[in-house]
Amino acid sequence: MSTTAYPQLNERKLPPGFSMAGLTFVLAALSWMGPFSIDTYLPSIPAIGESLGAPTAAVQQTMTAFLFFFALMSLWHGAISDAYGRRRLTLLSLAIFLAASVGCALSTSVQMLMFFRALQGTTVGAGMIIGRAVVRDLFDGAAAQRLMSHVATIFTIAPVLGPVLGGWFQVWFGWRSIFVFMAGMAAFLLLSCWKFLPETLPAARRQRLNAGYLARSYWKVMTQPAFLMASASLSLVNAGFFIYIMGAPVFLMTHLGLKETQFLYLFLPMAVGMVIGAWISGRCAGHLSGEKTIMVGYVVMIVGALANLALNLALPPMIPWSLVPLFVYVTGMSIAMPSLTLITLDLFPSQRGLAASCQGFLSLAGNSAVSAFVALVWGTTLSLALTMVTMLALGMVTIVLYARFMKRAPQAE
Repeated sequence: MSTTAYPQLNERKLPPGFSMAGLTFVLAALSWMGPFSIDTYLPSIPAIGESLGAPTAAVQQTMTAFLFFFALMSLWHGAISDAYGRRRLTLLSLAIFLAASVGCALSTSVQMLMFFRALQGTTVGAGMIIGRAVVRDLFDGAAAQRLMSHVATIFTIAPVLGPVLGGWFQVWFGWRSIFVFMAGMAAFLLLSCWKFLPETLPAARRQRLNAGYLARSYWKVMTQPAFLMASASLSLVNAGFFIYIMGAPVFLMTHLGLKETQFLYLFLPMAVGMVIGAWISGRCAGHLSGEKTIMVGYVVMIVGALANLALNLALPPMIPWSLVPLFVYVTGMSIAMPSLTLITLDLFPSQRGLAASCQGFLSLAGNSAVSAFVALVWGTTLSLALTMVTMLALGMVTIVLYARFMKRAPQAE
């Protein structure tokens, strides 16, 4: 992948020997950290409880600790990188995550595991958030959309491999091996970022890091109506998909009668849909505006969500018909998501790191709400389908509101 595919790139910001392929890989691989940290250890929760002499409910609280600090620190990663640079914070976060993973592997009590899972959560989101800011540091317009699409394509590896690797690690080596794997992944990414991730924020463009300035900045971003509506749309359409991820054990094993080793029936089509959607989004770059690309994605999601509802009204749950509409929905979501992400960051061009943090926080908060809510709707496949339609409808309302706010005040800064 050469730099000629990205004509908006300012190569004077980059060191000699810069590799676009290397940058694309590390940005995507950094986004793997979250899914791998969540998905790979879920199959081991009962075994962890048995090993540490703790009830399953107590072990599940280690996930709560992880997600809480994941969401909380997502508000700060971007602001810190705006003040001290992208590369430095990324390397430091990976080093801390590596140490925390080793601590998880060596834990002798559920309290010790909870502490190190919380420490993982404080650092795991840095790469994802800083990666978005790096894209906007380097590119504008179609080039940014194209790179975001390439990153999204590579990202899809994690949701597919995470549950599969976790199950096999548990069977072959036990639950501690999962955290050894996380430590190894962090070490590999640390070396990769050292080689391929340049500093993309010059000192002259960095922002102050003090309480008063940050309070004003967060207030400015989190009270900007267009930003809130675009971020809400992103979170809501993702929620329509995320309910099936969080409810996968019940959806697959109870409703579809599959086994623990057959989770790929759900995760593989989802990943293929992500790849196709990201590819389409990349092809749209330079031919359609971001807003029109989002519209294309929404049309595809509408088809998928309504087909899902119709099939659940007409037929009992079965393979493959219960999964085909989900594939269509995820394809549409992946068409829209790169552009949805970029339009929110473009509202604050001088504080993209902080804006990415706020966007990440809102998305994670939405996922946390889904994880708390999903048990109320996974009783039937019809209730899951109705929830998908509802989330998509709300996402459509919020993107329309975003467009109206932008017409009234097209410049956020």
